[in-house]
Amino acid sequence: MNLRDRQILHIALPSIVSNITVPLLGLVDVAITGHLGDAAYIGAIAVGGMLFNIIYWMFAFLRMGTSGVTAQALGARNLTEVAAVMQRALLVAIIISAVMLCLQVPIREGALYIIRPSAEVVAFTCTYYNICIWGAPAALMLFVLTGWFVGMQNSRAPMMVAMIQNVANIMLSVVLVYGLGMKIEGVALGTVLAQYIGLVSALLFFVPYYLRINKYYREKTVLTAAALTKFFSLNKDIFLRTCCLILVHFFFIAAGAKQGDAELAVNTMLMQLFTLYSYIMDGFAFAGEAMVGKAIGGRMRGIYDDTVRRLFRWGWGVAALFTLAYLLLGKPFLSILTDDATVLDVAQVYQPWTLLFPLCGMAAFIWDGIYIGATATKGMLISMASGMVMFFLLYFTLVPVWGNHGLWIAFVIYLATRGITQTIMRKKIWKA
Repeated sequence: MNLRDRQILHIALPSIVSNITVPLLGLVDVAITGHLGDAAYIGAIAVGGMLFNIIYWMFAFLRMGTSGVTAQALGARNLTEVAAVMQRALLVAIIISAVMLCLQVPIREGALYIIRPSAEVVAFTCTYYNICIWGAPAALMLFVLTGWFVGMQNSRAPMMVAMIQNVANIMLSVVLVYGLGMKIEGVALGTVLAQYIGLVSALLFFVPYYLRINKYYREKTVLTAAALTKFFSLNKDIFLRTCCLILVHFFFIAAGAKQGDAELAVNTMLMQLFTLYSYIMDGFAFAGEAMVGKAIGGRMRGIYDDTVRRLFRWGWGVAALFTLAYLLLGKPFLSILTDDATVLDVAQVYQPWTLLFPLCGMAAFIWDGIYIGATATKGMLISMASGMVMFFLLYFTLVPVWGNHGLWIAFVIYLATRGITQTIMRKKIWKA
């Protein structure tokens, strides 16, 4: 196996392991609340979980904006900037989390006004939210540390942190709920405690491996006008891109709900297949962030071109493998998720759309990693905005005529548009 391929797998595989622990955690939370004797507990976890997913999703630029800049500084052997990037991003994360804590009540009430769950679910959601919001500082600082580790070509530390955090979350939730008799408060408290355990673990991984970099730390380099301008310019584009992403997924869910309960259930299950694929491809995107950033920072054009080619070879291989898996195992997988005959019958009608997920979405995932590594965030924003516009054009044109099929066409074309747009703009990456 080529050296570059080994480097890609060295970063991608631990990242994939980190990613797949996320849905496992959500599944455990639902399983715990599902045995508390009231369906409203599950509703509260669903609403509260969705709310925090959106909040943290919006601030994911703290991870993506950190990895590319760190990798470029490492490639340029600018260790002063390597140290400054982390300090700068951590400071921003602390400020954002402080603002979130100060505005926690307006955020909660605004979200509940928009979602409008039942009165019983509202009560449980407030309990869950009021505890989980205190985990925001740890969650946002972990974004920064994860991005910094990836930029330093180290995806093993984030993998270990994710595993420690999620195992702690599961164990704490079980002990607090079943051992101490707490209900949804136990699930929420377990989540918060695990977030801080994850933060402490990340700092412990930082100390032995990277403490030496602190000797290059210069306070005056952290908050310079040029550095802050670049930081907020990059992260503004990523933030706006994330807003477009959230809009598409929100309207996708809303449109599915309007089609009926069976279609909503089927869309939710089929999206699990897309989510699984996205977690795998994100591992290769992380490799792109780290390796492309380092190549660009070191002005190594040959290594950059070779890395891009090999990332796409891996991308096409994974896409082909997932297409075959969905073709052969799609129906058995759906049968595991539900035994409702009506839902399974409806699922057979729409399941063929899953065969297009891998091939239509692959380029978008790989290019995202490459663009982040190159800090070419304007291109990412343009491609996502183009995909969003295409989604809504097809959404309002096809859904009224073709119903749920029109919705899936809009989603698949949205994925393909992102990849096509980024491919067209690829020559600007090196210049950026």
